[in-house]
Amino acid sequence: WPLSDIKQIHFRRFMMRSSAIEVFFRDRTSILLNIPNKKARMQLVWKLTSLQTVNQGLSLSDIRPPEVLVRRLRLTERWQRGEMSNFDYLMALNTAAGRSYNDLSQYPVFPWIIRDYSSKWLDLQSPKTYRDLSRPIGALNEKRLRHFIERYESFEDPTGRIKKFLYGTHYSSAATVAYYLLRAEPFASVHVLLQSGKFDHADRQFHSVGDAWNSCMTGSGDVKELIPEFFYMPEFLTNHNGLNLGKKQDGTRLGDVKLPPWAATPEEFIHINRQALESDYVSATLHKWIDLIFGYKQRGAEAAKAHNVFYYLTYEGAVNIDAVQDPMERASIESQIHYFGQTPAQLFTQPHPAR
Repeated sequence: WPLSDIKQIHFRRFMMRSSAIEVFFRDRTSILLNIPNKKARMQLVWKLTSLQTVNQGLSLSDIRPPEVLVRRLRLTERWQRGEMSNFDYLMALNTAAGRSYNDLSQYPVFPWIIRDYSSKWLDLQSPKTYRDLSRPIGALNEKRLRHFIERYESFEDPTGRIKKFLYGTHYSSAATVAYYLLRAEPFASVHVLLQSGKFDHADRQFHSVGDAWNSCMTGSGDVKELIPEFFYMPEFLTNHNGLNLGKKQDGTRLGDVKLPPWAATPEEFIHINRQALESDYVSATLHKWIDLIFGYKQRGAEAAKAHNVFYYLTYEGAVNIDAVQDPMERASIESQIHYFGQTPAQLFTQPHPAR
């Protein structure tokens, strides 16, 4: 890329270390660079922002902490005034919070919006069509939530290192991205890597939107949210590469993703899902989900009240990996962080305003 094409530079975490930068270019491409030496990282950023070919409107002072960046760009105010769509606002928050298409362990996270995957026709004017955005996925099923709470209240780590948690899995992880994007490269290869060199059993793969939702409502270890592709990319729902994904237990060969009755084609599914995301109902309640993922209910006492507490290693600052001396323990922690989820940077410490 020509240096003159650099549009933005953001500091990034990588494997829970503040060791990376992400460079965004004017052609909408980007690159993530991990630079373990903090001094070298700062020198590179200083050099890039000081070059005459780069610093047209870009300076070191523009590279700010996530919560400061959101305020400086007045993202929330622009969204409230209707200058940004719900999709664009969520993408902007994801970017500010360190989520990146270049890091599967910190991939952009989007909410499940629709809860009805069995009706032939979908009424986007009815509140019954929509998921409750004020609660995390793990708290939407009261019966399952009681099980999580019982485990939470009885949990005690004899070492005192592991804090109580409701959910042992996360709403966003490299495994989640590989699960949803199984039919597209390079994600198919990532999936095979995660499954020790082969595709997982067909029944456990992403084969039906409705079944995926049901699993997130009832599975003891499934609290996945969605990824942005559910709102703009119909191609990921078809097996256009002709991958041999195996057969389910009932003998059905896995191919394209099974769509809900209200969507005849992948394009229609994406269109309706995007309509739902931009609906008046979601516009009026989306701030409640933002509180959970990026806001004041992300951690601490408010997270506990909202049943929004995840395994301690998913949170920024939970562990100093460089201080871990035991090689096996360090490898275990790094594997957990890389494959099983990281919570975004916290952008808001007060309730997010409604639109």
